[in-house]
Amino acid sequence: MQKNRRLLLSLLCLLLGLSIGQAQTVKPSKQEGMIEARLKTLHITLPTASSPVANYVNAVQTGNLLFLSGKGPLQADGTNITGKVGVDLTLEQGYQAARLVGINQLAVLKAELGSLDRVKRIVKVLGMVNCSPDFVDHPKVINGFSDLMVEVFGEKGKHARSAVGMNALPANIAVEIELIVEIE
Repeated sequence: MQKNRRLLLSLLCLLLGLSIGQAQTVKPSKQEGMIEARLKTLHITLPTASSPVANYVNAVQTGNLLFLSGKGPLQADGTNITGKVGVDLTLEQGYQAARLVGINQLAVLKAELGSLDRVKRIVKVLGMVNCSPDFVDHPKVINGFSDLMVEVFGEKGKHARSAVGMNALPANIAVEIELIVEIE
């Protein structure tokens, strides 16, 4: 009877990823909570990550890479920053819209990972700017996103990037940005 209990307990522990008789200690990383502290220093409060509006998910993980779906500049009041940069919005307003997308993507990362300290590197960014055909400052707009990633993650926030102009974006949003993140 005792042998059966021990076997059952061993199987249960195995299923739960525990081990009998061996205490495992997990040391917190030296940077535990550093990113959230940096956000406070920057006076950034992350919103609740928005839910997808169609048949897709906010993020897909494969191996140690996390692919985030494109997000727009959703404001705290539930509205998006809309319009064409260079026509309806100034370059500075476009930059701020891209920065807001960065904050929204950080919220998705936090929701997916539990802690932003798990971000090992921002790998690749695709920034799309809603603009007229003669607008040529797409990189200056997407700098709003890129600058934020470096402010938050330091060197780990530097990334490969494409910044392109679009004839239109969903719901006339000013900017849409997707990214690939390496995680720990």
